[in-house]
Amino acid sequence: MSTWEDLKSNWRVVLLVFMLVLSTVFLFAPAFASTDGAAAAQENPTNLKYGLQLSGGTRVRAPLQGVTAEGVDFGGDDAAQVERAVAGQLATADSSDVIARQTTQTGGTVELVTENATTQQLSSALDGAGYEYETVRDGVTETTREQTVEVLRSKINAAGLSGGTVRTVETISNEHFVLIEVPNQDRSEVVDLVNSRGTVRIAAYHPVTENNTTQYVNTTVITQEDFQTVGTAQQGERGPGPHVPVSVKTSEAERVQQLYVDTGVASVGGTDCTYSDSPESTEPCILVIRDGNVVSSFGMDAGLAQSMRNGEWANDPQFILVTGSFERAQAVSIDLRAGALPASLALDEGTASSISATQGDNFKRDSLIIGLLAVFTVAGVVFLRYGRPQVAAPMVVTALSEVVVLLGFAAFINYPLDLSVIAGFIAVIGTGVDDLVIIADEVMAEGDVNSRRVFESRFRKAFWVIGAAAATTIIAMSPLAVLSLGDLQGFAIFTILGVLVGVLITRPAYGDILRVLLTDR
Repeated sequence: MSTWEDLKSNWRVVLLVFMLVLSTVFLFAPAFASTDGAAAAQENPTNLKYGLQLSGGTRVRAPLQGVTAEGVDFGGDDAAQVERAVAGQLATADSSDVIARQTTQTGGTVELVTENATTQQLSSALDGAGYEYETVRDGVTETTREQTVEVLRSKINAAGLSGGTVRTVETISNEHFVLIEVPNQDRSEVVDLVNSRGTVRIAAYHPVTENNTTQYVNTTVITQEDFQTVGTAQQGERGPGPHVPVSVKTSEAERVQQLYVDTGVASVGGTDCTYSDSPESTEPCILVIRDGNVVSSFGMDAGLAQSMRNGEWANDPQFILVTGSFERAQAVSIDLRAGALPASLALDEGTASSISATQGDNFKRDSLIIGLLAVFTVAGVVFLRYGRPQVAAPMVVTALSEVVVLLGFAAFINYPLDLSVIAGFIAVIGTGVDDLVIIADEVMAEGDVNSRRVFESRFRKAFWVIGAAAATTIIAMSPLAVLSLGDLQGFAIFTILGVLVGVLITRPAYGDILRVLLTDR
């Protein structure tokens, strides 16, 4: 028989070899290396990406704070008017804590996203503002969840935490959670980053005299939406100290300039701010306010004040936000670049866990040991069962081929390996060898087989049994793969993939190998 005919009759083996070569390329070729975490990638000899359990890091899983009114009749008002009207009925909230979205021509949804918000609070506020509504429920809308996920991703990227992921998960009871995973970072750093909404505004703190009485007020001058560019935090060792360079949108520059002049912040010679020591007797100050708390206070430089009074600053609206400490500068910079979270995470209703890098390495080593033990155990049992190398050796090699193909697939899609995925690989080895034993037993049920026609008949009978078992496994695992059930999802996905690889590639290839070894050519 010619070489071409040999290849044609054993095309399943050729397909398996091709898949192994392709998987090897995915595993080791630099072109398929993950771009997340370049330093970690250099230490990893393969292109595999490891989850928190094998690399160390922090996982935070929590719902979003808030309640939602649905079917709200806006009465012709726009969303901003609704937010202001509802917030006006709440003693502990402002318009930034209320989110109104028009989903129909007449109305939509209204969300209250303050800490410990209740349906009764929102119902009373809507009644007080004169808006009719259908229902009020716990939780926020899907749009708010999606926007929160996007902002959290931006915050993680802005903080330089490479490899971090943020997504929403849903439980069987229809509860929605935000899941944040950041490798190689401790719990406190991640929690501090995601635990605040990150609402930053710049205010003018200045005295106002009315009825011969002087009192100090905060006048908001710049909100997050008014910034054009936000730089990274600077130490400023030879200048004003830790700060963040920023610029204001051209469309807002004249308004900002005039407010600073009117409030006295841009007074002649600048201002000397003593807000932190004597807030009721200071000259006008610039306040950086983050999540309602004053982060820093400072006066305006004389040269900057002069350019504002002359109207020149609006032509190039840049200045710096002095923060007093580099940590505060970093927090302000991240919040301004990422934007404010639509709603805060209810961390007290969720979970936050952390695994050290050392523990992750131990898990990785133990997983490798368990995998090798599983392989050698299977190999020993198979050789004891058959005692014929031409039957047992291809069986072990074929079973291991499934794992190599799955690892290649994981490397190709950058799926993070964790303990549940490793468990899926071990399950694949077990079910794979089960199927291969069925094939060998059926083919050799009545002693040696020399006829290829008889071999094919027996193999097809065995394959029907294998196919039925595979279908049962896929049906059983499908709910776990679809539902967001944490680690069980990875286990189910790779178990199903292993079954498919086995039925479509490795089991048929093993049949071809047995046919060549057990029948006359």
